Amino acid sequence: METSGQFWEGTPSLLHTDYPGLTYFLEHLAAWIDILAILIMLIGILRFLVGFLRAETKLDKPVRARIVNSERIELARYVLAGLTVFIVSDIMHTALSLDLGDLLFLGLLVAIRSAVSHFLSREVLQIKENPEL
Repeated sequence: METSGQFWEGTPSLLHTDYPGLTYFLEHLAAWIDILAILIMLIGILRFLVGFLRAETKLDKPVRARIVNSERIELARYVLAGLTVFIVSDIMHTALSLDLGDLLFLGLLVAIRSAVSHFLSREVLQIKENPEL
């Protein structure tokens, strides 16, 4: 008698058995979405570094603080956008795999990313309230 594996490993779906070409395309599309999310965050960090270096040339401390804090807000926006795009990719990976382990992993990732988003949003609000700190 053949065993089908652990219960959390899922079963091949109709998509995998009848449309392997479509599954292959969607898996690659999800990988490209991952790359897009990484690029979004890299653009954010590059913009932050340019703004930070610009701020360091200022002699007045309050002006420097305002510029750096403005750049931190922009960086947070890019990080949040990148995390949102990553969630789309993770949902696609999970839908294609049909594994309970992947579903649990997705839930954990969404929880972590939600916590990061929450704390980044709080930090942005604090910076907006007092941009010279």
